[in-house]
Amino acid sequence: MIKTVPARDRPAPERRNLSPAALYEHAIRRDEAVIVSTGALTAETGHHTGRSPKDKFFVKEPTSEGAIWWHPGNQPISSARFDGLLQKMDEFCDTHEVFTQDVFACADTRHRLRVRVVTELAWHSLFARNLFIRPTADELLSFEPDFTVISLPSVKADPKSDGTRSETFILVNLGRRIVIIGGTGYAGEIKKSIFTALNYLLPAKGVFPMHCSANVGSGGSDVALFFGLSGTGKTTLSADPSRRLIGDDEHGWSDSGVFNFEGGCYAKTIRIRKESEPEIYAATESFGTILENVVYDPRTRIPDYDSEEKTENTRAAYPVDLIPNAVLSGIGKHPSNVIFLSADAYGVLPPVARLDEKQIRHYFLSGYTAKVAGTERGVVEPEPIFSTCFASPFLVLPPERYADMLIERVNRHQAEVWMLNTGWVGGPYGVGQRMSIAHTRAIVRAVVQGRLHDQPAHVEPVFGLQIPDLVPDVPREVLDPRSSWPDPDEYDRQARKLRGMFEENIHSIGRSASTAG
Repeated sequence: MIKTVPARDRPAPERRNLSPAALYEHAIRRDEAVIVSTGALTAETGHHTGRSPKDKFFVKEPTSEGAIWWHPGNQPISSARFDGLLQKMDEFCDTHEVFTQDVFACADTRHRLRVRVVTELAWHSLFARNLFIRPTADELLSFEPDFTVISLPSVKADPKSDGTRSETFILVNLGRRIVIIGGTGYAGEIKKSIFTALNYLLPAKGVFPMHCSANVGSGGSDVALFFGLSGTGKTTLSADPSRRLIGDDEHGWSDSGVFNFEGGCYAKTIRIRKESEPEIYAATESFGTILENVVYDPRTRIPDYDSEEKTENTRAAYPVDLIPNAVLSGIGKHPSNVIFLSADAYGVLPPVARLDEKQIRHYFLSGYTAKVAGTERGVVEPEPIFSTCFASPFLVLPPERYADMLIERVNRHQAEVWMLNTGWVGGPYGVGQRMSIAHTRAIVRAVVQGRLHDQPAHVEPVFGLQIPDLVPDVPREVLDPRSSWPDPDEYDRQARKLRGMFEENIHSIGRSASTAG
């Protein structure tokens, strides 16, 4: 295991639990990052501008081997291979300056995980400090980690001798409670490695782990959950000025209610606008915030949030307390509403539909969104994205286990479940229009205020979805996707095509489950 002796006894310095200001200084000294005009720190992640799911492995070891959902996304690796790469990590830490942050995951102290994050980069240490829950000075005095994450981009694997796919690796050892990350500078691997661990640890304690954002009304009783993949509006819609943010990405649902796993937010910044996302925009322009791969003017240091020069996946990592109306405890009551977000580029899903129990299971296991394939002239065929339980890269147990937990809690606490299309209406990408954020916010507002609870609904013919007849501040023609298409017969063809994709995906999940192990 990685050495944890005091810095004074190590051959190379280990800098532990440094403040944001100190980590700024080290990041600048080491040429890792620069300060932009807003006071934020901006850094580049190198070749990897997103996660590397094909380079993630689970160590096949006795305590977890029988529980893991083994499928192409959860690849096995031997304990011997893990030990070899961990030894490389140890040797690196013996001869290089490293940074350590001791942090918590899980706002509910009954389920809290003490996490030690060891990083090669100073800005990665600040990232961990921003994204996880920060202990008090007294809590740090007796801190002993339950889980350790080691992220050293300079340590690369040799696929032939180390058994990896490439020089990049993310190895999860659930038995020894260690994750080692090498060959990638993308900081998101750090936070998602702990989310992966919690997807294994918490169900055994009766807690449902969720890849969702959460907010609550001013009265504290109408909690809403927002499940959705990247680009569907999960972070944007939960950061509502009229409601309080519990968290933007990862939560648990226990017998007591919901709680945030994290102490920060990791928001996409591409084309962010102060007018439409004022809370998030203000947080990106604060001291202590990290901007990832955001282009800036080299002379003025003014960020250009519209630029895709480095990646479209530009990000801001900041503490949740930079959101003015955040629930700093990270804890809420049982949710009244659960919302599945899909950005449907095929343009056939309705802007809002109420789901019954069978549909809840179907659409949760599907975890659907769609993205456009390119920016060429003319109509571009959308690409469907299915991520089981809206969290496929982070699931450790079979997906039905998580679906069962959701259904049980929804039924027990009488929560209503909705599907919202934040993508295209009136036709597919290239023909129709992107759903208005104003209309989507009006739909969310009607849902969380209970104004659709008794609203009459009609059934969409292809998917069998229940569409409310009326939503305040949303035109009737927007609500019914078929009637909004210039050619209803073309809608039927496109809808049947997408329904077939859903069915094939569900069958593939069943095949993976039947052959697991």
